[in-house]
Amino acid sequence: MSNVTYDFSGKTVLVTGASRGIGYGVAKAFATAGAEVTILASGEGVSEAAERMSGEADNKVSGLRCDITDSAQVQEAMSGFPRIDVLINNAGLERTTPLADTDEQVEATFRRIVDINVNGTFLVTRHALPKIPEGGRIILTSSIWGRTAVGEFSAYCATKHANIGFMRSIAHELGPKGITVNAVCPGWVKTEAAMMSLASMSRQTGREESELLKEIVSAQVLDGLLEPDDMAPLYLFLASDAARDITGQAYGLDRGEVMA
Repeated sequence: MSNVTYDFSGKTVLVTGASRGIGYGVAKAFATAGAEVTILASGEGVSEAAERMSGEADNKVSGLRCDITDSAQVQEAMSGFPRIDVLINNAGLERTTPLADTDEQVEATFRRIVDINVNGTFLVTRHALPKIPEGGRIILTSSIWGRTAVGEFSAYCATKHANIGFMRSIAHELGPKGITVNAVCPGWVKTEAAMMSLASMSRQTGREESELLKEIVSAQVLDGLLEPDDMAPLYLFLASDAARDITGQAYGLDRGEVMA
């Protein structure tokens, strides 16, 4: 992680999909910087993740269980916040959805990815908005595959493109309210979801995971896989006062894999 320090004391930060992976690293960074952090996820382990994060960050972190595809659940969850200074829409689902695969599960998976990555992001933002004051920040986690694409991940790529379009649209909508909206587009990060995708790619191509990983890393200008904690500094910057004039932007953080 960067050694640049930020002070978010007195700020309330909500991070969705933060019981593990990128969301966990980002939420922990905000908690370490003094923010009052709540992590939201649908799994049973969110409370345990919040407790573990509290110890690592030396700051109390709250855990909230909520299915972001359920509007009523999201509305109830948001009602407990007096204000939300920073909203990190990080929750997402990444799975393969091969177009030529006739298994009915592919269609069900496609719909579920859209529901979480697009509808869930909309619902959280919609119900959180009344709590976000002037000067608030909304940051979405998209992907480099929201700016490019790969085969057999059509649902994931489509939704990550949608995240960027949604971000740009609401940046126009919320600009007059003094709220900035931006997106982070991670490359390959060593998370459980990414490693599951790597294993799926290996099964479908018949190639070894190590071979595929070497190919992935070789496409980057900088060597090695990113870790979840490596992602946090960009989120901290975009939420800081230093980024008050930045909105409607999608930033790649991918060791130079995609340059645009």
